[in-house]
Amino acid sequence: MDYYIDYSVVWRSLGTLFHALGIDLYMTLFSVALGSLIGLVVAFALVSERKIFRILSSTYVAVIRNVPLLIIVLFIYFGLPDAGFVFSEIPSFIFALTIYAGAYVAEVFRGGILAIPKGVGEAGMAIGMSNLQIIVFIKIPILIRSTMPALSSTYISLFKDASVAAIISVPELTFHIRKINLETFRTIEAWSTATVFYVVACFLIAFLLRRVERRVAIPK
Repeated sequence: MDYYIDYSVVWRSLGTLFHALGIDLYMTLFSVALGSLIGLVVAFALVSERKIFRILSSTYVAVIRNVPLLIIVLFIYFGLPDAGFVFSEIPSFIFALTIYAGAYVAEVFRGGILAIPKGVGEAGMAIGMSNLQIIVFIKIPILIRSTMPALSSTYISLFKDASVAAIISVPELTFHIRKINLETFRTIEAWSTATVFYVVACFLIAFLLRRVERRVAIPK
């Protein structure tokens, strides 16, 4: 076996790889923000007193959580154009990851909503607040603070899922690492570099999210 380690092919592409990682972060940030809004609405629909809301929201969650992200990405990028809806690579993936994120975040928020004591809503009604005011000004702040640890894990998983975008040629990190591997046949160097990039990025994201958790944590 005459294989030898040579990271020079990686060093020459470091600028491109950092830019590609930025694309991963960009897509994740947009998807997480939009997915969290969807998840919040769906979560309240899941616990709604109206049966139609519960049925629609639970169907959405059940379907999306049981379909691989790859299938959703391929359906949006290759399937929707047949129906007249054409998206370029990055918007297609953001759309797919947003839908995917919404279902998972909804389950996190649903658990948080069920953990809120009933007395909280009753106290709001006692001082003349409407149901919408109770949700916006009381339940949502409590919900976000109590679910931050679980949300943090979900957000990190969604960042790692951004690597799926390589399948539709989004020029993100995995796409460029695979390109380096195919062009140079430096398999160990390419994929070990990808591992380091993702591990460091996830540690930094986790560090920032932990700081947010401490800032918004409910005092004990």
